[in-house]
Amino acid sequence: MEMTNRSGICVAGNLIVDVTYPIERWPRQSELTTITEGITRSVGGAVCNVIMDLAKLDSELPLETLGVIGEDPEGEFILEQLGAYGNVDVSLLKRMGKTSFTAVMSENDTKKRTFFQYRGANALFDEACVEWDRMNGEILHVGYILLLDALDQRDEDYGTKMARLLAEARRHGIRTSIDVVSETGDRFRTLVPPAMKYTDYCIINELEAQQITGVLLRDDEERLYAEHMEEALGRMKELGVSAWAVIHCPEGGYGLDENGVFVSMNSLRLPEGYIKGTVGAGDAFCAGVLYGAHKKWSLAESIRLGICTAAASLSEPGATEWVGSLEDVMKLEEKFGKTV
Repeated sequence: MEMTNRSGICVAGNLIVDVTYPIERWPRQSELTTITEGITRSVGGAVCNVIMDLAKLDSELPLETLGVIGEDPEGEFILEQLGAYGNVDVSLLKRMGKTSFTAVMSENDTKKRTFFQYRGANALFDEACVEWDRMNGEILHVGYILLLDALDQRDEDYGTKMARLLAEARRHGIRTSIDVVSETGDRFRTLVPPAMKYTDYCIINELEAQQITGVLLRDDEERLYAEHMEEALGRMKELGVSAWAVIHCPEGGYGLDENGVFVSMNSLRLPEGYIKGTVGAGDAFCAGVLYGAHKKWSLAESIRLGICTAAASLSEPGATEWVGSLEDVMKLEEKFGKTV
């Protein structure tokens, strides 16, 4: 393993322009629904969301972005948004094709959202886009598996190209982290386990964990089976996650650390009307956990930060608007307290 004086976090994968449409309700097939006032445009995807949250939590933390954006106005918009943070290095980004975008339909009452995604330049991101000798981060976080077409391809030696990328990162002395995107179908069990063999930190939601592990965590009536979390986390470890296996959901955060210690922590008790949108909440949680991992915090401390960062994200329709400094984010726990 290559030993270097690495510092900071590199976030790789999806860079997306999100256009969020507030709608009265989700329509049935062939029905009409109304888009109301408040259409917003923002950057999204794992790279933009996680990097911007981390940059806000700590303006001194060295951060790098890795991925592909288009040679178009949307690509310029992403560079403009990320360029607003002095500690974010965008020099490793490649430009080709057309920038990925997502049309987000967000119900006004329930705040549930549905995504219509154009793959675009994200589909072109592969290991050939990575300049290992120019990277400085000590942690590489890659998101999202199932939404990076080139890296989701089969590899004869590693199972998937994503797994090969993560193995190569480890050979360069870099700790690895992954996130996946929620979707229906059976791709979870074929594309995610190969990557987990070369993963130090796996941070996913309960529906994703359920599809990967086969352990029931939420049923069709939306009931959460928190009592099954430790089993699912154990299964993630069996699949190869070496340090922290973490699951987040609206009700809380759960994890199994490098010593097999189980962590269970409830979400904050947010007042009625506080939640303006849920886009990016999972990435905000992920940013909090990654920050803790970088700072060598315990898993419990890191999940606590993840919960508070996610709560901050929920207060605005976009993914990162209200996330603030580490001090400001942690004040939310004192302000609202945790659910019982």
